[in-house]
Amino acid sequence: MAVALSAARTTRVSVVIPCLDEAETIEECVTTAQAVLDENGLAGEVIVVDNGSTDGSGDLARAAGAVVVEEPRRGYGSAYLAGLAAARGDYIVMIDADLTYDFREIPRFVAELENGAQLVVGNRMEGLQPGAMPLLSRVGNPILSGFLNALHRTNIGDAHCGMRALDREILPVLNMRTVGMEFASEMVIRATREHLDVREIPIELHPRVGESKLSPFRDGWRHLRLILVYNPTFLFLLPGAVMLGLGLLVSLLVFAYLVYALVRGENL
Repeated sequence: MAVALSAARTTRVSVVIPCLDEAETIEECVTTAQAVLDENGLAGEVIVVDNGSTDGSGDLARAAGAVVVEEPRRGYGSAYLAGLAAARGDYIVMIDADLTYDFREIPRFVAELENGAQLVVGNRMEGLQPGAMPLLSRVGNPILSGFLNALHRTNIGDAHCGMRALDREILPVLNMRTVGMEFASEMVIRATREHLDVREIPIELHPRVGESKLSPFRDGWRHLRLILVYNPTFLFLLPGAVMLGLGLLVSLLVFAYLVYALVRGENL
């Protein structure tokens, strides 16, 4: 027991990387993450969540020195739920396995946490490298983030950024449940509802290596649906009030016409 406690205390940062068929990049991700931790004097671990890969990604990550967690249930959220549960660090950095994010940014996220932040989210929108984000996403991300901010009183310009960091102690407070890409939105909403210290820092986004797993329309709908479900007032009461208002307006117009017809002595 004493050995286990000692190991837990010395693990300062856990870098958690979800992975689905990323054989082209996963070794570089693991070795770069380890090098960044070492170069900056950050004790830690690199956790790769193998989300049902069929190309040997998990074996490659393990050979490169990562702790590999097997999570056969597909989904961005499913992978992170498994990875966050396995993380032993005081701070947890979440980052994708496709090399779109710069692992050298990890110390900046950790520094924000050490300065009191509880959740730190990257903002890619001012640091997009050529070819890094398709036009549909460049338009859709700000719209969805703005809608999320309006309904939930958050202040995050890029609520769907895949590079973020959090204090491990807030995991029970967040109580994350979603299993898809909407996991990113849920984290921001839950953190805001719990009045946590949420901060945003600008980062760059690079063109991904390998085939994208994103489905803009499907994943966008999942984000939108979650944003609405977490605000039942907007989802149910506001549309209901609009329909009630329209019904009253129609009733008043009909009543006004009846009065007008009676005054003129018209046959109804």
